[in-house]
Amino acid sequence: MKSRFLFPHWCRYVGYVLVIAHIPVMLLRKMIGFDTSGSPINNSLLSPHHLFFMTTTLLMAIGLFLAAFSKEKVEDEQILQLRLDSLQWAIYVNYVLLIVSLIFSTDTQHILFLNLLVPLVFFIIRFQWKIFQNNRLLRKDENPS
Repeated sequence: MKSRFLFPHWCRYVGYVLVIAHIPVMLLRKMIGFDTSGSPINNSLLSPHHLFFMTTTLLMAIGLFLAAFSKEKVEDEQILQLRLDSLQWAIYVNYVLLIVSLIFSTDTQHILFLNLLVPLVFFIIRFQWKIFQNNRLLRKDENPS
């Protein structure tokens, strides 16, 4: 993966802000009882429920995309390899969950939502975890006790 295709480092923070801002909005939606997904009248393309779902899902997806594909402060070959391995694992996990959800679920909206966000979330978590492990290992090697 060429680093020239990655966003600048500061885009990661914009992405995290979009993801974190999504959480209180969704909690507020649940608290005021805006979830009308069971009503067949409100499932049209211009219903408030659908517009709200599309807006929040797009903001969440854009935030995760920016957070996942932003450069690290130091972008070297090891970081690129960790990024590639994490992306590969994210695709594996996504397809396993997609196959399981297609077999056991009939709700296509939730399958789409799962398929959209799980690869990015898993990629971010695994990539950051691997960077954390490598940094911890480097600190241990520099300061043997």
